[in-house]
Amino acid sequence: MLAAYFDCPGGPENLYVKEVMKPHPGEGEVLMKVSASALNRADLLQRRGKYPPPKGASDILGLEAAGSVAGLGPGCRGRWKMGDAVMALLSGGGQAEYVSVPEGYLMPVPKEMTFIQAAAIPEAWLTAFQLLHFVGKIQQGERVLIHAGASGIGMAAIQLVRLAGAIPIVTAGTQEKLKATASAGAAAGFNYRSEDFSEKVLAFTQGSGVDMILDCVGGSYWEKNLNCLSTDGRWIIYGLLSGGEVHGDLLTRLLSKRASIHTSLLRSRDKEASDSHQCERLVKAFTEDALPYFSRGTSPHLQPVVDSVYPLHKIAEAHRVMEENKNIGKIVIEMPA
Repeated sequence: MLAAYFDCPGGPENLYVKEVMKPHPGEGEVLMKVSASALNRADLLQRRGKYPPPKGASDILGLEAAGSVAGLGPGCRGRWKMGDAVMALLSGGGQAEYVSVPEGYLMPVPKEMTFIQAAAIPEAWLTAFQLLHFVGKIQQGERVLIHAGASGIGMAAIQLVRLAGAIPIVTAGTQEKLKATASAGAAAGFNYRSEDFSEKVLAFTQGSGVDMILDCVGGSYWEKNLNCLSTDGRWIIYGLLSGGEVHGDLLTRLLSKRASIHTSLLRSRDKEASDSHQCERLVKAFTEDALPYFSRGTSPHLQPVVDSVYPLHKIAEAHRVMEENKNIGKIVIEMPA
């Protein structure tokens, strides 16, 4: 089969399409014929040699995919049958023509949805759902500040915050991105390049601040985050785009607000039972509580946001676009027919 590959860590130019062995589904695994897979920041980090796949996972890029069931491994419990349209969260291997997936990681593709759209759901939406519900314990009426609001996770989080009856506020780097977040349901949005988002958030919330922050930026935002976090607020860190170093009296400021810091990474550390069970529990909760709202005619209606689609042989170009922060929503890689 064909797969996105790189021989040594480096820039997008190191990527190419290679013929590799087709995987065989193991115990309790399903073989998926991949139609589309979406790009994630983790793919860029892995390509640079900074985010190795977990022990036992495929070293092929790709943390999510959509396609059809093409084979069933021993011990499958009859949840899926040949030809079913499915999408899945993966520990790796999505940017290839076939991938093996634990059956509990699979979700049905909503009716009337294309594989391109479905490929934009698993990683971003499950991450946002996990951060809001499993980690942040979101409550109705709360105010949630979402950094990188126009990213795949950001656009998913805006809609899931609305679904939970809470109020999404975002930051983004361009007016075009802020306009897109408003269309997705953001109650307010601030340009972090041209204004102090903490001052703007405090003004918008009439001085009370936000109850939760979803932060993929890290170090450089710590002071502004604490400025606009409410008393007893939750600061959830799931990425470190600006690095992890903090210069200043973080703990005193945190203590003065009785605030808490939580951290989370969706990509499992390994294939150990505890990680696998946690992922299956997340997939089950999302399938029951959020997935029905992707079907046409539902209110509120959830919608994956696809920025652009690239064929597999243009994988390097797709990586460049993401590295330049040009995308609004998800960049999707389409497999050969």
